[in-house]
Order: sequence, then structure tokens, then C-alpha cells
Amino acid sequence: MAEQHYQRLASGCDQLGLSLSPSQLEKIRDYLGNLLKWNKAYNLTAIRDPGDMVVKHLLDSLAIHHHLTGDAILDVGTGPGLPGIPMSICDPDRHWTLLDSNGKKTRFLIQMKAELMLQNLDVVKGRIETLPDTTLFDAITSRAFSSLPDFVDVCLPLLKPGGSLLAMKGVVPTEEIGQLDQTQLKIDVIALNVPFLHEERHLIVVKQKHSR
Repeated sequence: MAEQHYQRLASGCDQLGLSLSPSQLEKIRDYLGNLLKWNKAYNLTAIRDPGDMVVKHLLDSLAIHHHLTGDAILDVGTGPGLPGIPMSICDPDRHWTLLDSNGKKTRFLIQMKAELMLQNLDVVKGRIETLPDTTLFDAITSRAFSSLPDFVDVCLPLLKPGGSLLAMKGVVPTEEIGQLDQTQLKIDVIALNVPFLHEERHLIVVKQKHSR
């Protein structure tokens, strides 16, 4: 990562209210360097410009930090580890499970776990439907997994009582929200301000109304 991109990352983290140590910023920097390198061979993401990656991948992922609750987080359809890897670096006290069915992407994630020494992170290759329903999470994130109704349908059973589903979206998916059961679910739409990004970003937070 060029110095200008590193400075943009650091500035963006400050704007998001994240107090990251130099070692945390270095780990995120190393992650991006590896993503750029692996992307040339394995096409892990359509975004190839490092400046765009800082904003549209890293800062976009970190923008949900203050809306997370709980200690056990599942990142479903994580791809190359977004938001899971930047968030696991930012939040070492939380445990992240990164799930993806693509072997190239999970190999990259396993390499990143080892290289960046991310002890609070597990990588699982598979589909969400194959996870045992005895494994429950405080929160489940989705950045590019599926439509909102599908996300809620398959992931809601994996939440602990009081847990949250967090779907990262661009413009508000009004039609998809309308397809959810408003009588059983509490749905919050939160506008996210991603530093240096001139596009809409929203977080859709879904909880069960009558969770214990």
C-alpha cells in the first residue's frame, strides 16, 4: 500500500471514531497488500485499484463497528474477508467466524489468519445451510451474500436470543424490507457515512421482536 493510501486509511479510521494502534493499522495495510497480490491470480474482488479498495472495502467494512453487539460474530459470504478481517483486526476481543463456499477465497483467508496472527478468527468453507444449528452467534453480518429476505430466512435461526442480523447495503432496499415479516421482526435502517465515499451506504439491522 502506497503511503498516500495508508494515510487515507488512517484518516478514515479517525473519522469513524476508531482508535487503532500502529500495529493494527499495519495489519490492515498488510492485509490489503496481500489482497492486491492474490487478486491478480485468483480474482478475489472486482475492485483492483488500491485507493478504491481502501475506501470501498476497508473503510466501508469498518463503518459498521459501532453498530455491532456481542462477542461471537459470523460473517456470511465473506468473500476475501470483508468485513470480517478488517473488523477482527479492529476488535481483537470479539471472535469472528468467516464463512464462504469459494475455495480460492477460503484459502486466502486461512493464509491471512496465519500471516497476520489473527487468533480471534476462524475460517469455514461451506454454505450457511451446512452450519449446525447448535452453533449460535450474537451477530451475523452480510456484505454481498444475498437478498435481505434470503439472508434473514437462513441466518435468523443461527442467532442467540437478542442477537442481530446486519446487512450492509448501498441504497435502502425498500422492496426487500417490505417482504420481511414486520410483525415478528424489528427492522432498523441506519445511514452509514463512509469516509471519502460519495455513494449511499446503509446498514439494515434485523432483530426478533420477542427474543428472550
